[in-house]
Amino acid sequence: MQTVTLPRLGTFEAWRKAARGLVAAGVRGDEVTWQMEGDAASLFGGVTAPLPGRAARQVTVPKDFPPLAKLLCASRAAGAFDLAYRLLLRVSERPGLLRNRADADVAKAEELAKNIRRDMHKMKAFVRFREVTPEAAARRQFVSWFEPDHRIEELIAGFFARRFGDMDWVIVTPEVTTRFEDGSITQEAVASERPDLTDETEALWRTYYANIFNPARLKIKSMQAEMPKKYWKNLPEAELIPGLIAKAEARVAEMREAAPSLPPLRAARVLERLHDTEAPQFCGGMEGLSAALKGCARCPLAGPATQAVPGEGPERAALMIVGEQPGDQEDLAGRPFVGPAGQLFDRLAAEAGLDRQAAYVTNAVKHFKFEVRGKRRIHQSPSASEVSHCRWWLEQEIALVQPRLILALGASAALALTGDGKGITRRRGRVETGLHGGPVFLSLHPAALLRQPDERLARRQEDLFRHDLSQVTEMLGGEDKPMRAGR
Repeated sequence: MQTVTLPRLGTFEAWRKAARGLVAAGVRGDEVTWQMEGDAASLFGGVTAPLPGRAARQVTVPKDFPPLAKLLCASRAAGAFDLAYRLLLRVSERPGLLRNRADADVAKAEELAKNIRRDMHKMKAFVRFREVTPEAAARRQFVSWFEPDHRIEELIAGFFARRFGDMDWVIVTPEVTTRFEDGSITQEAVASERPDLTDETEALWRTYYANIFNPARLKIKSMQAEMPKKYWKNLPEAELIPGLIAKAEARVAEMREAAPSLPPLRAARVLERLHDTEAPQFCGGMEGLSAALKGCARCPLAGPATQAVPGEGPERAALMIVGEQPGDQEDLAGRPFVGPAGQLFDRLAAEAGLDRQAAYVTNAVKHFKFEVRGKRRIHQSPSASEVSHCRWWLEQEIALVQPRLILALGASAALALTGDGKGITRRRGRVETGLHGGPVFLSLHPAALLRQPDERLARRQEDLFRHDLSQVTEMLGGEDKPMRAGR
């Protein structure tokens, strides 16, 4: 039986060196006992026997094993070192073992590693520094005390060195003292007790904490899950928590009494209508509307866009075509449907016998919404709020044009015209009643056809879209002969 004693600092490096020698000598997992310096000797591992004379064995491990073993070597759980060595032997034969979470050893190792990461997270969250800077010191100096569940001091020291590199500090734990002075970090394995860390700022911090404590959002179990009671003794605000919890219900009642009364839910639609009346006033028909649109700032899209893009076409048209929003080329040109999607629409409309020039063409949203990627401006779908803010302009266009039928292209157009932008693929080809009271024919936006990755599927979608346009043409036949191409 081999017994390996590991130091309190440099534990992982010592374990790795010993493990390499044991593996090379062909020592099995049940033939070695691991222990920390200062621990009581094992009943079965008090004597270190010479390494057995077996054939030397070379071992290689996948790159994800050393980080896991490093975490296991920081664990105080019984058998953590044995588990790490057992996994070392197994991954050397099965490199993909760590990806099998159903394996008992792998599952246990991941559980222990998760506990180590959680302990490190808690140390980052609950270490509280107290300033102890003497008057003549060149750098500010701080001291803190923390009691980790595991041996994480070496793992976490780098974080504090990076985070608080502009000051000197000492973090004391029951077993290790970590010092950071003049940019250099040192650690010493020494038993310590909690120092007196009270200072003048604690009273100010407690006052601040008491004032920002929100009793209306109090969830005791969630709070204790994130801030377990074991850390309370080191937190100056913790002594306030029981009293704040006890008074929470009364404080909520006081806040409720002092709060202003809220309007009923139905007031939301009223407020929206009042907001919509704040749009610019205009006169002079479509020309006046387009001029007023240039100064629109009803939503944030007006900021980055080049300009507002008004609709165009006959002021009295049997058909109104409503897209989603201007694209990059429309934003630059100030005209709707002049980019790739608009060109595709013109081609398919002509093939379906629909004359776009006889229709009034516009968009549900008048400004281009985009995201900059390198030198390109990538289209972003407008939100429901942005569609709602722009609906006022669309309503004025409908009132001026008075179309017999509106063709809605895409989800944003459907949302603006019917109040529902969901399930546009399922609803395409249908005629629904719009918010204005007239018929709305629903279809996809031609940009969706351009995004089809499969050529066969793209042709299929073009056929469906062409069929939709043919239906619109038939619906506008009869007395509206000018809607047919060549009439």
